[in-house]
Amino acid sequence: MARTKRPPDSVDAILEQWRRERPDLDASPMGAIGRVKRCAALLQRRLDKTFSAFGMTSWEFDVLATLRRSGTPHCLAPTALFSALMITSGTMTHRLQRLEAAGWIERQANPNDARSLLVQLTPAGLALIDRAVEAHIENERRIMATLAPANLSSLDDALSELLTMLESTAV
Repeated sequence: MARTKRPPDSVDAILEQWRRERPDLDASPMGAIGRVKRCAALLQRRLDKTFSAFGMTSWEFDVLATLRRSGTPHCLAPTALFSALMITSGTMTHRLQRLEAAGWIERQANPNDARSLLVQLTPAGLALIDRAVEAHIENERRIMATLAPANLSSLDDALSELLTMLESTAV
């Protein structure tokens, strides 16, 4: 397969090892998947630095951001939260307890269903996520600034295509 000339990366070394050890296998799919996984891990480290500057973890940011972008009154049912975040209800319960203890959310009775509670940002949680999301977006802008705009657009399109396919076949 013809390759564009570029400096080798850590995944190239892995692919070369497979070519040497199992020349009968076409390990080329490992290239893209390995790079996506490696990029995700390295990106997460950079994102976590910004979140920690606000005294929060990435999962805390995700919950608060989900509530924030839901619009006023920044309130959702726990089911909507764990579905949006792709986590289990048990994990969501634990996370909500920690966020409530930090004073960033509160749980209140659901006026439409007396058997359930709603999760809402507190004023402190709203102020925190508003500051954190600004820093987060600026951090992402700095990270992606190394790519030419056309390359960033192509990457975004290709990842969107992959994501759409994966989501449509998710089990």
